[in-house]
Order: sequence, then structure tokens, then C-alpha cells
Amino acid sequence: MKINEKIHYDESDQRIIVQSQYDNDPYLREAEALRAAGVGQKGDNKLVGRIPMHLLKEWFAEAGISWDDPAASDVIKRKMLSGDFDKFRVWEGTY
Repeated sequence: MKINEKIHYDESDQRIIVQSQYDNDPYLREAEALRAAGVGQKGDNKLVGRIPMHLLKEWFAEAGISWDDPAASDVIKRKMLSGDFDKFRVWEGTY
């Protein structure tokens, strides 16, 4: 959830910079509650996690891909299994 946004002009590069600040606590609390309730952990379809859209945007920008790129699922899988984003995981298995 976006909580702050600052816009300023960079004189040296002559460009406008937009800085956004996000609060991921609601996503973290929701993932924890879903994990505790056992939601999405049984059957053929698993709920791997709850990922904020701003993180997806950042991950795709780092990878140099667009939203509709077939490699998007690989980027998400790699990030979710990396251990850096464990708190967003609901299902602890591998896929």
C-alpha cells in the first residue's frame, strides 16, 4: 500500500524523479494469517504467497522484462524461493 510519494526535479540530470514509499505490513499480516489457517496448502493448487504489485513491478524492472513476458513466472518463482521474501510466502513447499 502506497503511503507516501515525493516528486522533485533533478537539476543535474534535468529530469523529474518520483519517489514512492510503500507499507508492506498488510501483505505480511495477511500471509501470516493465511499460513496459520492452512489456507491454500492442500490439494493440487497451492497459494504460494501474497506479493504486492509494487514488488512485482520492481522485480520485472530488475529482470528487464514486461508484465506479459513469458519469463515473468520464472522471475516470481526465483524471488519467492530465494529466501529473501519468506514472509510473503503462504505455502512453504517448492514448486
